[in-house]
Amino acid sequence: MTTLADRPGERLEQLWAEEPGLGTWLSTVDHKRLAKKYLYTALVFLVLGGIEASVMRLQLAHSNLKLLDPETYNQLFTMHGVTMIFLFAVPIFSGFGVYMVPLMIGSREMAFPRLNAFTYWGFVAAGVFMYSSFLIGRSPDGGWFGYTPLTDKAFSPGPNIDFYALGLIFLGLASTGAAINFITTILKMRAPGMTLNRMPIFVWGELAMQVSILFAQPALTLATVMLMLQRHWHYHFFDPGAGGDNLLWQHLFWIFGHPLVYIILLPGLGIVATILPTFARRPMVGYTWVVLAEMATAFIGFGVWVHHMFSTGLPSFALSFVSLTSFLVAIPSGIQVFAYLATLVTGKPKLTTPMWYVLGFIFIFVIGGVSGVMTASVPLDQAVTDSYFVVAHFHYIMGGVALFPTLAALYYWGPKIWGRKLDERWGKISFWLTFIGFNLAFFPMHILGAIGMPRRTYTYASHLGWDNWNLLETIGTFLMGVGILITIVNVVRSARHGEAAGNDPWDADTLEWATSSPPPDYDFETIPEVRSLHPVWDQPELKTGTQPPEMGGRPLAEGHRVLATSLLDAKPEAVVDMPHESMWPFVLTVGLMGFFYGALTRIAVVAVLGGFLSLVSVVGWVWPRGQTQEM
Repeated sequence: MTTLADRPGERLEQLWAEEPGLGTWLSTVDHKRLAKKYLYTALVFLVLGGIEASVMRLQLAHSNLKLLDPETYNQLFTMHGVTMIFLFAVPIFSGFGVYMVPLMIGSREMAFPRLNAFTYWGFVAAGVFMYSSFLIGRSPDGGWFGYTPLTDKAFSPGPNIDFYALGLIFLGLASTGAAINFITTILKMRAPGMTLNRMPIFVWGELAMQVSILFAQPALTLATVMLMLQRHWHYHFFDPGAGGDNLLWQHLFWIFGHPLVYIILLPGLGIVATILPTFARRPMVGYTWVVLAEMATAFIGFGVWVHHMFSTGLPSFALSFVSLTSFLVAIPSGIQVFAYLATLVTGKPKLTTPMWYVLGFIFIFVIGGVSGVMTASVPLDQAVTDSYFVVAHFHYIMGGVALFPTLAALYYWGPKIWGRKLDERWGKISFWLTFIGFNLAFFPMHILGAIGMPRRTYTYASHLGWDNWNLLETIGTFLMGVGILITIVNVVRSARHGEAAGNDPWDADTLEWATSSPPPDYDFETIPEVRSLHPVWDQPELKTGTQPPEMGGRPLAEGHRVLATSLLDAKPEAVVDMPHESMWPFVLTVGLMGFFYGALTRIAVVAVLGGFLSLVSVVGWVWPRGQTQEM
């Protein structure tokens, strides 16, 4: 008789499968299930942020409109920024990373599965915490940048800014945990033979993103803690009258805030560099230079925070150094753009929907990059500071590099995630509506900024000549919104009724295409051995979905296990038993949420109970129960 030992796939299914049901939905640690939750949740926040933007654009569609009062506009303006940056752009790339990084490096799981679950639930809870402010009409209203003294108690006495500060602290806990998890996974869990110079560019982008988060996030967390201490316990960190300094907040915020640009940019660039070779039908031109450019961008990004403070009165000599660094960051960006163009020119491009989104991204990234180099000049930056010119640049860089790679990735990796292709005809319609709408919405802002329209304004007089440009932007916003909604509907419909994709519908080169679509619970029946930068192109046996042991594959079918490898050369070092599903990450999140609501309302009992539940959760998380535990 045939036994389970003769059928390793069935044995692995028993070892790795999680029982269906609500309990498992809360306790799952499967990176694929958590990643889909990340993607769905981030898309919900994208819709919410888009609704906020649409209402603001209606207010600005014509002069002297009174659809919104100033306070409501400020709340929408703030929550739109917080949502798009903290609750959509960063989490959506973390979601793609959580799903794809283990598959692309030939692993069965993230390094710390339960920490992976906590970082998702922490992200959701922080978003719910901040959005619950709408229930009492006291949403954050000081801008996503939270400048003091506007966010001091004297100018914002309600709980608005408390929702903002505590929510960002909460989100920072989840982000830091995710960064540690990604870095460990990428450096220690690559398949044998996947040396650093064989790692996919998307994985490099995720590594650069998470390293940046790990070093940048503490500055924001420190700033928000100091802000809460000043608002409620009479500290004076940002109070010049008591020896503090308003600019201290700006320094701390932008030490996080400018690396944040590259935190969002780098995985987007990685997505582009993954899709381009597939549809250009040739390897990426200048792989080594592109990787070095990604890492150099992350490094240089920590030296340009004063780029946002050229008009604050800092010494000119100091500004000159930051200006030089701001110009310098254009070099690695230019290297990547030229590598993309060289890959296109020397290949045979196939214009699928993902490829259209990649081409749209390159166009938008170049426009945003050019305006970024312009604002690296101190005199020009001082002239356009707080004008719509800066808003245009910001959206071309932050909005463009988040939106277009995201949509490209949904069409490219959708067949792998859901096992079905998204509709190509609707995909192309979505692209053109999104691309035209994006440029209609944001390019005229350059012109409005040049003729004097300030940012953060909720209305304007009729004699200024701004009406037509603002109307055009409003039309573009709704056109772009329709394009995005078409893609979301396409995802929902195709996930159930789309054309079956097969293992590798694009004939791509990276390891995620060497397993079924969607992948099984255990990802790979045998841990593959990698022998080139393009394993699926260069190792035909991977097309079968498994690599026989005689060709280097490692079954690891004796337990719930993964393979740990060396840092540089990915040589096997250890077989690691992985933890199973657990409710403790979810319970810990509930406890922390109680603690933060207690801190918000200043009800000590709620804060203490939340803190106690959090402590119990941590103990339960690490308490030995006869199965492998993680940190």
